[in-house]
Amino acid sequence: MPSSPLRRRLFGLAAGLALGLGLVRPGFGADAITVFAAASLKNAMDEIAAAFERETGRAVTVSLAGSSALARQIRHGAPADIFISANPGWMDALERDGLIDRGSRFDLLKNSIVLIAHGRDAAPVDIVPGADIAGMLGEGRLAMTFVDAVPAGIYGKAALRRLGIWEAVAPKVAQADNVRAALALVSSGEAPLGIVYATDAAADGNVTVVGAFPADSHPPIVYPAAAVAASRNPLGARFLAWLRGPAARKAFERQGFVPAFE
Repeated sequence: MPSSPLRRRLFGLAAGLALGLGLVRPGFGADAITVFAAASLKNAMDEIAAAFERETGRAVTVSLAGSSALARQIRHGAPADIFISANPGWMDALERDGLIDRGSRFDLLKNSIVLIAHGRDAAPVDIVPGADIAGMLGEGRLAMTFVDAVPAGIYGKAALRRLGIWEAVAPKVAQADNVRAALALVSSGEAPLGIVYATDAAADGNVTVVGAFPADSHPPIVYPAAAVAASRNPLGARFLAWLRGPAARKAFERQGFVPAFE
């Protein structure tokens, strides 16, 4: 039998094909659960999925992407049981349309955004009103996620606006569809600077966190979790409860997330 990570990937491919053929709906069985999670949760969710499988014997398929892309997929009937968004706004939009089980929703995690630079020993930057980030870029680009759709980009744009920096850097922004893609642009040296979550920056040894954005420069970064309303999977409630348990909490904290639940 394939290893657990391989099984999750194969299951994801099969589920995607079945969805395209109209053969699979949410809650297709009690032996597996499908979790749609923001890309910034990758490392933590890899660990959590493996631990849940060991404890329960149930397979976990984790589909990672920008929260906006995942929300669109849920809206179009993708077979998701659980949604974890990096932004309350996308969860709110699905909830307004009755696509999220309102009673299952709770705030799971908190995060922060940072300015990163390529390499391991970049000089620190004071992120203050009017900071000359545009000048530091020179001819280079500032890697961000889509600033009007993906949560990390929305938060980053809000912070740059609040600090009076956005107009200067906007023409130099390279937009990616998720935070891991933005991180990769800086890690590879394709972009000298980027704005990502602190947790993503901590996962890559080829970047340096050169500054943290003030918490009051953007809306609070909160990750809500909820069951998808169309899912009838009996594992949904169990998995959501497990996310608030000690094993999951430790996994999140190891990646730098701050639990938003008690």
